[in-house]
Amino acid sequence: MGSNKPADPQKEEECFMGTMLLVALAVAAIGTIVTRLVRAGRREAQAEKARLADEARRQARRSLDTVWAMDDRQFEEYIADLCRRDGCTDVKRVGGAGDLGADVTGLLPDGRRVVIQCKRYAKHRTVGSRDIQTFNGTARAEHGADVPVFVASCVFTKPARDFAAKHQLVLIDVNLLGFWNSGTLLTSFLDLEIGRSGTNRKLHPDHD
Repeated sequence: MGSNKPADPQKEEECFMGTMLLVALAVAAIGTIVTRLVRAGRREAQAEKARLADEARRQARRSLDTVWAMDDRQFEEYIADLCRRDGCTDVKRVGGAGDLGADVTGLLPDGRRVVIQCKRYAKHRTVGSRDIQTFNGTARAEHGADVPVFVASCVFTKPARDFAAKHQLVLIDVNLLGFWNSGTLLTSFLDLEIGRSGTNRKLHPDHD
């Protein structure tokens, strides 16, 4: 009859430790794979979000084709109509010679006085800091604005945006104007962070 030798505790421990090491390595490998998949998913989600935002801007700008064909007076009337659509009252187009920077005035739904300067420029142009500084000097002092708004059918330069942010002026560039034209309420733009609410990159003259 053969004899049963007692198990070697040291070998059993080594075998156990080896098994645990393999399990740990497998868990680590799975964790790495999962992390990479999650990161890849986030990158894809961010890329898709950026793509959709860009497409939304493009569609909004496409709706402005008739705006770029307007003259200055028509553009001011168009902005006044958007204000009325969004619940503003006592809206008036006051632009013209000697308007001191005010083209449209009115009262927001909450009663605050809004004063709007309108610039109907070609899409590839920009509004610079000097125009914003001039508007800042008259919007509140001359017209009693609670909310000064500068609307342009193009983009603002970075210095213009920086100045507006410093002096709490609302800027609505061609991208935001497209959304406003498409139904977004004026009040949605009033608290946007100017540095993040648009772009200072010029559009090509034939850009869609």
